[in-house]
Amino acid sequence: MSENEGLTHSPMAVMILAAGLGKRMRPLTLTTPKPLLQAGGKALIEYHLEQLERDGFKHVVINHAWLGNQLEATLGSGGRWGMNIHWSCEDEPLETGGALLKALPLLGDQPFLLVNADVFIRLSFKLLQMPIHSLAHLVLVNKPDHRPEGDFGLCDGNVVLPKQTKGTALTYSGISILSPELFKACQLRRFPLAPLLYAAVAEGRVTGEHYTGYWLDVGVPERLQQLNQDLNAGLIPANE
Repeated sequence: MSENEGLTHSPMAVMILAAGLGKRMRPLTLTTPKPLLQAGGKALIEYHLEQLERDGFKHVVINHAWLGNQLEATLGSGGRWGMNIHWSCEDEPLETGGALLKALPLLGDQPFLLVNADVFIRLSFKLLQMPIHSLAHLVLVNKPDHRPEGDFGLCDGNVVLPKQTKGTALTYSGISILSPELFKACQLRRFPLAPLLYAAVAEGRVTGEHYTGYWLDVGVPERLQQLNQDLNAGLIPANE
């Protein structure tokens, strides 16, 4: 956890991004949305919901587009996890930025926790906090083999571009806290989140932390198989 002066925000609402087409997972995702693909006998998105339940989060928004009716039918209103799930339905995928902008009325006007449905992580979300001056707080991880270039660097708790740090470049984990203020100037309907983050990094308004526990971007069948094997072999701690 980075050390910063001033107050901090602890997120109350959660946004889970679950609307991707899952093209790299085909043919598995031709009939099943990627968040409902299973590893260790459980849907990927259920691991997140269980962690959110343990951490006391009650207000969760999930977006969907491709085969979204399956997600709603499977997860319902969230009562199984003691939470309220609100659905943000998209006629077409809006990319990450557009999806978040559309969902903001459901998330409220305070910083919220963002979770990508297609990553697996053993992290206590309740430990995450964002300094009051920040627009975003990113959980960064070591570069995986399939992302050798990295996304960001860390310097005294602040997120910087990789070239601005003497340390090793890190990869965005898909977990963050975001302020609605990050989207205040957005005019487009469909756009990615990354350019907004890089602009905020340039302004010095993004903090971060380096997570070194188990993390996996479950984006292709081979990594889904790896996660399944690791879970069944008991190689993944219950929580970190």
